Amino acid sequence: MEKKYSILLYYCYTQIENPEEFREQHHRFCLDNNLRGRIIIASEGLNGSVSGLQADCKAYIQEVEADPRFAGIEFKVEAHDKMAFAKLHVRVKAETVHVGLPHIDPNVQTGTYVEPEEFKEILKDQPDDTVILDVRSNYEHNLGKFKNAMTLDIENFRDFPEKVKELNILKKKKVITYCTGGIKCEKASAFLLDQGFENVHQLHGGIIKYGIESGGEDFEGACYVFDNRIGAQVNSVNPKVISKCYITDEPTERMVNCANPHCNIHVPMSKQGAEVYAGCCSAKCQNNPDTRPYDGSGYYQKNTNSYNPYKGLKR
Repeated sequence: MEKKYSILLYYCYTQIENPEEFREQHHRFCLDNNLRGRIIIASEGLNGSVSGLQADCKAYIQEVEADPRFAGIEFKVEAHDKMAFAKLHVRVKAETVHVGLPHIDPNVQTGTYVEPEEFKEILKDQPDDTVILDVRSNYEHNLGKFKNAMTLDIENFRDFPEKVKELNILKKKKVITYCTGGIKCEKASAFLLDQGFENVHQLHGGIIKYGIESGGEDFEGACYVFDNRIGAQVNSVNPKVISKCYITDEPTERMVNCANPHCNIHVPMSKQGAEVYAGCCSAKCQNNPDTRPYDGSGYYQKNTNSYNPYKGLKR
């Protein structure tokens, strides 16, 4: 099947003096170019992923790169056979990625970059003094992670600073952090340096760039992404499935939400496993009076029918 669409993943830490004004302009540009996605704008920079026809995505890249504030921004570009987002959201927030470290500026201090090819060689023969540290959340690394990587038991990235207190044993090691597209690592590695870690590095461009440039070798499972794919296949060299169905324990990379909205746990669940409790994670959740009808997808989008892409724009 011909892939006429693109998915862009990108970020840039840079000063944006009037985030609200920029949000308005940026939102209008996306609408004019038929783009959908999730974009966060903060005084500290830009973070986003958008999807659209290849020509529209190319126009977006040109528009952003023409802005001097985003000099040096790097786009990870993946081909896709359809639009990867159902909606367009352009929001102003306090941070480009919520971690509670607004005082940490990666432009001042951050971990040195390890390029994908070098990282691939490290994975093949990892030295004893080197730790590959996954800074993503549980639901992300449970779906897929690098071989022999150290993972953290955190529900959200904002839990990372507190978790670092348990990592003092790594202070004498070489630490290489990684995440989906690189933005979390900019702050995670900077915070590690701030906390007294001395030998800190980060995978440049994250898992997605590694997959594009190095075939994704030794990334086990699927990469959790924040678009309609949910799980992206990045390993074309030695792929394997590592996630297991929450109900049946069989191998699966199908991610769903529990049909009980009060639970809404996000876990791997095979089609067979999901049928056991009608899309729920347990009999208790299935018997909840507010449980949503299970349509076989395990995905419950909010307000799809009333979506208005112009909502929030000034007239």
